[in-house]
Amino acid sequence: MISETETKLLGIMMIVIMLGMGASLTVKDFLIALRKPVGIGIGIVTTYLLTPIVGFTIAHLVLLPHASPEDTKWYAYAVSLILMACLPGGTTSNIFNYFSKGVLSLSLLMTIVSTLLAVIMVPLTLGVFSMGIDGDWKIPPENVAQVLFVLLVPTAIGMVLRKVNPNLGATLELVGGVLGVVVILFLVVSWVPRNWPLLLTTPWPVYFGAIGLGVFGFAVGYLFARFVRQDPRRSRTIALETGIQNGPLGVLIVTLTFSGEQQQQVLLIPVLYSLFIVITASIATVFFRRKSEAEALARDRAKDGSVLAS
Repeated sequence: MISETETKLLGIMMIVIMLGMGASLTVKDFLIALRKPVGIGIGIVTTYLLTPIVGFTIAHLVLLPHASPEDTKWYAYAVSLILMACLPGGTTSNIFNYFSKGVLSLSLLMTIVSTLLAVIMVPLTLGVFSMGIDGDWKIPPENVAQVLFVLLVPTAIGMVLRKVNPNLGATLELVGGVLGVVVILFLVVSWVPRNWPLLLTTPWPVYFGAIGLGVFGFAVGYLFARFVRQDPRRSRTIALETGIQNGPLGVLIVTLTFSGEQQQQVLLIPVLYSLFIVITASIATVFFRRKSEAEALARDRAKDGSVLAS
């Protein structure tokens, strides 16, 4: 499903993406976050509690009922879905938030903070939410922690480069963000043509899990943000951050943990998720952008009306 060459290339791409993420972070960003930490706190809750609950629920209601000692691949699907649900947001969410006219600074900070916490939180949430799944399909939390720790090194380097040379940092930030989209497109373009028969024979519950994780993630993120009294624009930003997980990171973790047929089965949902999240996020982005533009137009009209009245 993913060749050895593609796995190595994916690893290199992830290092560049994390380098760009580090280059997007400054001390000023942290100070701003400390002044208004509510949005970031909401992002942490949605990333490491609500989204894993969504993945856990889909896995147990839709995937695991099909599992049996004679058909163990459903355990692989369930574990991989829960893994995707426990991952932090990726730089792809920043791109979609930019085009949706969301609060880009909030999006960047949520991505960075959730990634920095991932070394501790991903193994913890993965261990908790994958409990009770039978078989040899579990992803050892220490494997996840090792991968994330290695990826935090280029993040730290990016932060230093941004401090030393702001222009270089800005360039790395742009490259890292764009490459996040390129990685997903790369997986799609290289994977879909040679796995077309597999797509035609993949059962509907797998598609439901791969697509539903993002869609329900958008809904949960938005509703929770509104519940804690965030304004609509910030809520839409949090929705995209909640629904868009770091798909390439999930693929990388699986390829480094499993091999052979076992790898192919666990890899199916992360790859499908990375494919369909581009489609669902694009639809959400168009809808959110129209909402943002309508709100801005309403504010302009209200301002013009107040000026005429005075």
